[in-house]
Amino acid sequence: MTRNKNNRKERLLKIATAASVAVAISLTLIKAVAWYKTGSVAMMGSLLDSILDTAASILNLLFVHHALQPADGRHRFGHGKAEPLGGIFQAVFIAGSALFLIVESIRRFITPEMPVNTTLGINIMLLSSVVVALLVWFQHHVVKETESLVIEADALHGFGDIVINLGVIFALLVSTRFNAPYIDPLVGLFLAGILIRGAWKIAHRSMQHLMDEEFTEQERETIRKIIQQHPLTNDIHDLRTRRAGLSSFIQLHLELDGNMKLEQAHRIADEVETLILKEFPKAEVLIHQDPHGKEAVSSFMRS
Repeated sequence: MTRNKNNRKERLLKIATAASVAVAISLTLIKAVAWYKTGSVAMMGSLLDSILDTAASILNLLFVHHALQPADGRHRFGHGKAEPLGGIFQAVFIAGSALFLIVESIRRFITPEMPVNTTLGINIMLLSSVVVALLVWFQHHVVKETESLVIEADALHGFGDIVINLGVIFALLVSTRFNAPYIDPLVGLFLAGILIRGAWKIAHRSMQHLMDEEFTEQERETIRKIIQQHPLTNDIHDLRTRRAGLSSFIQLHLELDGNMKLEQAHRIADEVETLILKEFPKAEVLIHQDPHGKEAVSSFMRS
């Protein structure tokens, strides 16, 4: 059963990354036509975002493929950290496109230009929004199944793309209807801000994984309560937790009766591991048995 679930998650991840690449390439092509026809700086920002989406999606495809590789002799914890590395690359791509958009928007303030062929541009933005919304809906489904950092980051970026598309539509409508050329670069700057905010979120989440940040305190308390449910456990210390992409790791020292036989202690540790895995099914659990009260444990180790 567990193997079938893992196969399903791997299949979903591969489909999600492939779909992201296909959508990004398609949108880049149609937005390139729209920018050529309209000359809008907001449209250029959307086009740049799609170009970088394409590059980021291809990188995500490669990183996810690597992250799904099983543990080997040189990587006994697996390759899960390839995912947050992919997130860092994606954040860099997004930040780069935002900076370019800021420069182009400032240039348009200095030399204002009115967009043209706005009806074509608006229709293309509406089509793009529908396509991206469908992709984001599917990605959210995949994230619920897999908790993939890369797919979550891509879905966040996709939501930002929809906001960007709506901003482009607003810029095209207002600038032409009210003869206000400065609206276009203003929207460009606003969209750049959205991109920078999204890049920061993705980078922050990725760094949490790369720096082996602990589970939330609520999750750690859940682990403690699970262990307390077993009637033969006394206490625990040195609880350490971390995530690496799709994988998570839980290790702890389990305090048991010092007069207990090793075979019984081993059996209890296995039972505790089974209880933890029911709540954290994707975790690798490592339990060390200690005689209760025989070792001085600091308050930090208890926390």
